[in-house]
Amino acid sequence: MPWQNNEDGEDGKPRDNKGSGKKSPWGAGGNPGANGNGDGQKTPPKNPWGEAPRPSRDEERPRGGNTPDFDEFIRRSQEKLRGLGGGGTNGSGGFGGGSSRPNIPWGIIAGAVVLIGLATTSAYRVDAGERAVVTRFGKFSTTNGPGFHLKLPSPIDEVVKVKFEDIRTTQIGAAESGQENLMITGDQNIIDIAYTVRWRIRNAEQYLFQVTDPEETVKVATESAMREMIAKASLNDAIGPERAAIAERVRERVQLILDSYGAGIIVQGLDIRQADPPAAVDESFKDVSAAQQDAQQFLNQARAYSEQISAQADGATAQFDKVYEQYRLAPVVTRKRMYLETMESVLAKVDKTVLEAQGVQAYLPLPELRRRAAPLPEAAASVQGPAR
Repeated sequence: MPWQNNEDGEDGKPRDNKGSGKKSPWGAGGNPGANGNGDGQKTPPKNPWGEAPRPSRDEERPRGGNTPDFDEFIRRSQEKLRGLGGGGTNGSGGFGGGSSRPNIPWGIIAGAVVLIGLATTSAYRVDAGERAVVTRFGKFSTTNGPGFHLKLPSPIDEVVKVKFEDIRTTQIGAAESGQENLMITGDQNIIDIAYTVRWRIRNAEQYLFQVTDPEETVKVATESAMREMIAKASLNDAIGPERAAIAERVRERVQLILDSYGAGIIVQGLDIRQADPPAAVDESFKDVSAAQQDAQQFLNQARAYSEQISAQADGATAQFDKVYEQYRLAPVVTRKRMYLETMESVLAKVDKTVLEAQGVQAYLPLPELRRRAAPLPEAAASVQGPAR
């Protein structure tokens, strides 16, 4: 029969079979569980096509010893991957191609996802006006400007972007909300002051790592500098024309403080929005201020009058000098001219006119003649008739 084994071995010698002389397709004696050697050990029989069936997992395990079978581990892993990929199982429980589901290349998909993740976390863009601070395992690595840049994938490298050219403002003292920010001036007066400081980032690395709260640091440093400068100024200087100078000195002082901290911040400017006395004495202070303004106005008027008189005196002096020069050249003519001009100015509003000339009456009552020539008001009214 085609599945009958030969009794002679490959070397032509007869086999040493302790069972029957003939073997069935399932082994000696027709017992599928017995072998032909008689050693009591079960071996899987061969099928009619000469192939031994796949041994069970328990039979493939090595007997004795604790060394793991890596081939078995690899085989089982491959079977699990084929099962996840859509491969069906046959009737014997093994993996086969009987399923209609397509095989999905999960390995390729996983690799593509990993590559996309690396690409998206390794490339970044920095816009204009920004600075990108790169940290490697939480430690500062480098600072990059605008443009496209590459880094190691996350979480190895992390990027923190900061607005490098934005002007930030910090307001101190809320004049609009009614909260007072009281300070003592150099002349022991109290002032309510509100101001705004404008600043921006100068060094991105120092801004992120040197101070915990940059905005709070700017606020505290500005308050300290403002109190120092107000303590050196008088009340009139603080609320008067010295406000701009005080603000500039405060800005310089704040910059020195922030530089000593290494905050990486540059102060652009400081504006004093309000500088008034406290609300409790505001009305009285306004009265005092009004009186001071009136006194200043009177002083200005006195100075203007003094300057006017001085200018008139200077003009009279210059005129006298010119007359003196003419007098030196022609004393008689100049003296007579001066006499006539003086008498003209003296007698300009006098009703009498005196003439010193031959053949002319010494006194002419010209104003009296003019009064006589003019009609009386009653006579004019009678000539015109009664009013209608």
